[in-house]
Amino acid sequence: MSEIETRRSPADPASPANSTPAGHNGGPPLDEEHRPEWGDGGIGNYFYWKAAHRAAWKNLSPGIVAFRIRKAERLGLTYEEYTLEILERGRHLQIEDVERIAEIKQARAVRNRG
Repeated sequence: MSEIETRRSPADPASPANSTPAGHNGGPPLDEEHRPEWGDGGIGNYFYWKAAHRAAWKNLSPGIVAFRIRKAERLGLTYEEYTLEILERGRHLQIEDVERIAEIKQARAVRNRG
């Protein structure tokens, strides 16, 4: 039996390499207070809004997506910006909507800087 060495595992509390106190589960520190996905306020209609957002951005036919991409490129916008404009305002932007297109591009520049 003298030939067999006994080694302590790193999880052994008596091991000097182990710096976690007894009873600690090794999880992340709980210094920061947990913030739920919906923010600091009440939950309200969060899950309804989340489902509506998911439905608005997914399950579109390839033809609609291709149309929006082409239209957005002609206007100098991204697909997301163009689609968001449709969802927010309920109308498709036209080439004559110079002021609104300029506002969207300006907001993009501000987002990219910050």
